[in-house]
Amino acid sequence: MNATMKKEGSPPEPWLRGTLGEVPAVARAVLHALELAKEDLQEWCGDLADDELNTRPAGLPSVAFHLRHIARSIDRLLTYAEGSELTGDQIAALKSELDSGARSGETFAELLASLERGAARVRALSQQDLSAPRIVGKKQLPTSLGGLLVHVADHTQRHVGQAVTTAKIVMSSRK
Repeated sequence: MNATMKKEGSPPEPWLRGTLGEVPAVARAVLHALELAKEDLQEWCGDLADDELNTRPAGLPSVAFHLRHIARSIDRLLTYAEGSELTGDQIAALKSELDSGARSGETFAELLASLERGAARVRALSQQDLSAPRIVGKKQLPTSLGGLLVHVADHTQRHVGQAVTTAKIVMSSRK
């Protein structure tokens, strides 16, 4: 397979498959972004060995960091979307995202579980008032339910791109 393209015959991206028509538009877009994240990360990062997962080519954050960060930021952002504050466990998890020594199986299990839980949480949120106010972080920065939902999709995809790019760099140095 060419290191820059999807496999020939791959299905179109989730948002082009005509799925989730029963889900309101904003939630549908978020769910499609989470589904695409799962597919892309499994395709491009799923066969990395533990050492490759933790490699930091040219000082870039490792693929393991991005996988952990995606999983844990979905949880944090949806906590805010639900109108809650972060727990001590969520803050501790945030502080450990850069830790080295990640194991592929455990890291992917955390990621996949987070994507599943995240999709269920997105579905459970009321889509009636996307402009409902929400606050984020210690500084209590103002946003809205809709803003948080859009950011879940945007932030997830940003880190998927970084993880995939880093994985491609790591794979290019395989002998």
